[in-house]
Amino acid sequence: MSRARRNSRRRGGTVLKLLLLLVVLIAGAGAWFLYPKFRSAEPDPTGIAVRYKSEGPASGAVAKPWLEVVNNSKESVALVNVTLRYYFSADEGSAYGSNCVRSELGCTNVTMKITGVAAPGPGTSHYLEIGFAAGAGSLEPGKSSKGIALQLYRLDHKDLNQADDHSFKAKTTRFAWSKKVTAYVGGALAWGEEPAGAAPAPGQAPAPAAAAPPTGLLFDAFRYSGHDDPALVNNGWKVRSGEGGPGIADTWAPQNVTFPADTTAQGGQAMLLRSSTDGTPEGTKQAELQSAKPQSFTGTLAARVYLTDKPVSGPAGDHVVETFFAISPSESSSQYSELDFEYTPNGGWGAPGPRLDTTSWRDAKKPDRVTQAHKRSLQGWHTVVITAMNGKVTYNLDGRVIFTNDSKYFPRERMGIHFSNWFIDLPLKGARTWDMRVNWAYYRADVAVSPADVQKAVDGFYASGTNYVNTLPAS
Repeated sequence: MSRARRNSRRRGGTVLKLLLLLVVLIAGAGAWFLYPKFRSAEPDPTGIAVRYKSEGPASGAVAKPWLEVVNNSKESVALVNVTLRYYFSADEGSAYGSNCVRSELGCTNVTMKITGVAAPGPGTSHYLEIGFAAGAGSLEPGKSSKGIALQLYRLDHKDLNQADDHSFKAKTTRFAWSKKVTAYVGGALAWGEEPAGAAPAPGQAPAPAAAAPPTGLLFDAFRYSGHDDPALVNNGWKVRSGEGGPGIADTWAPQNVTFPADTTAQGGQAMLLRSSTDGTPEGTKQAELQSAKPQSFTGTLAARVYLTDKPVSGPAGDHVVETFFAISPSESSSQYSELDFEYTPNGGWGAPGPRLDTTSWRDAKKPDRVTQAHKRSLQGWHTVVITAMNGKVTYNLDGRVIFTNDSKYFPRERMGIHFSNWFIDLPLKGARTWDMRVNWAYYRADVAVSPADVQKAVDGFYASGTNYVNTLPAS
């Protein structure tokens, strides 16, 4: 190729590059001049404002709105004075539940309450009111709460459709300002547009502000969508599956732990532990929820549980065990500790039922324990409390002390918290199903709390919309 032709191609390439550069500069200049117009079309709001994004499809088992509170004012704002309302329409009149999955404020400091509106309209029959406990602190000027991951779900376990919900926007998958979610400061509307008729229905009082919880406290109202709810894991629980005992070995079924509506439970929702069998090990399923790591030691451990004397279906007579207990992580531990409430409506291990055994263990292998049997039916709801303080363990049933033991059987190490429903053996043929329910769990470390004060604290959590609290020291 000649030098002249090479030079000609070089000149042509240079001209093309200059033309491309000119186009880029012109486009950039146009964007620069237009930028203020884009900004003025949607300027940053002043005062308290809300950013929103959606996660997941319009239809599914769970709605997953994310909310972020932003303080664009010039003053600090205490979050305890801020509430948000996310509006939705309850499908088929179903009852709904909600929970917090993740928040930099800590889900302990996020409260939730579902309220029906006075005049339901398109996309609005209820709203989820989100509040903040005093422990959430304040938002300084220019700061935000960061994203708060929430969940809404039907308590009948059917899929919901949020396509027409007032506050839902399927295409908003990145945080953006949303006036479809309202914000209030001190009860006064500070952001957003309320839908028509969105005032609370008569007789529904607003949730009181939640006080900062004390340190060393665990509370759970078991507001979850199912055994695979990510909030369940985030809150430190583990649904048992697969191998091991007690009872019929290797039959633990995660799907047998559910969280349905329950009109007899405080707050209208409870955990259900269902065990079923057809009389064979292969056809048996047992249910257990346990804390993922040891949390309970000295102090007060309590729960509200529903015990049953008869199966939901099938013949009666099974040696079924409905139990709430705290136990060491390993049976081989030199500091082994275990504190049990065990109810056997048809008895077991050669003893007749119905009976409740209260037992404190020092060694599971010898075995070395102290126990007392209470021979009566306990069909129904009961509040059970175990207090371990000053070398003494006290078992309390519905406000009455039923057993105590001395320091030999006092816990010596941290224990996991367990709820379990299982079969000792399979004495019958045919299909049958047994249910145990749990309304809430409470633990206060290193403090003796009376049953009356436990219930008072629990009532306060429900009133403020506090579903979960964990201020135990990290271990």
